[in-house]
Formats: sequence, structure tokens, C-alpha cells
Amino acid sequence: MNTDITRFLDEDGKVKALPAKRNIRFDVLNYIAAKFECGRNYSEKEVNATINDWHSFGDYFIIRRELVDSGLLSRTRDGSSYWKEEKDKTI
Repeated sequence: MNTDITRFLDEDGKVKALPAKRNIRFDVLNYIAAKFECGRNYSEKEVNATINDWHSFGDYFIIRRELVDSGLLSRTRDGSSYWKEEKDKTI
């Protein structure tokens, strides 16, 4: 994380709001994306449940869409399977 996102987290570490500023918003989305394992396939229901576990404002739809749009999660065209890409470990 590049920025301090604590002001967007509640006392349980759940995201309580998505920031308007793009770079901070990306860091908050990255925080949620970190809750997913690389190399594992998730159903849409599992993705929704994980997102719900890590936010408190009741809009998992927008978070799921933004995770995919930002490249933090990938999905099949029909949305039946989601996964987190492994990042290139070379420097």
C-alpha cells in the first residue's frame, strides 16, 4: 500500500467507504484484493462473501466490479469464475 487507508477502515479493519481520489481508492481495493489467494478459483458467490467480510457499507457489487476493472481480480467472460493473478516475482 502506498497510502495510509486507515481512515477508510472501521475498528474491525473493514472498509467503511470507498475514497473518491483514484490512487487512494486503488489502495483500498488492493487491501480487499489481498484477502484473496493467488492461484485459486472463486465462484461469484465466494467473491461476494469475501468482499462482504471486508466492507461495511453494503455494496459488494461495486467493489467486485472495480476489483476486476482495476486488474486486481480476473474473471471468466460469463462471471462464473474469478481468480487473483500471481504477480511476476522477477525484479
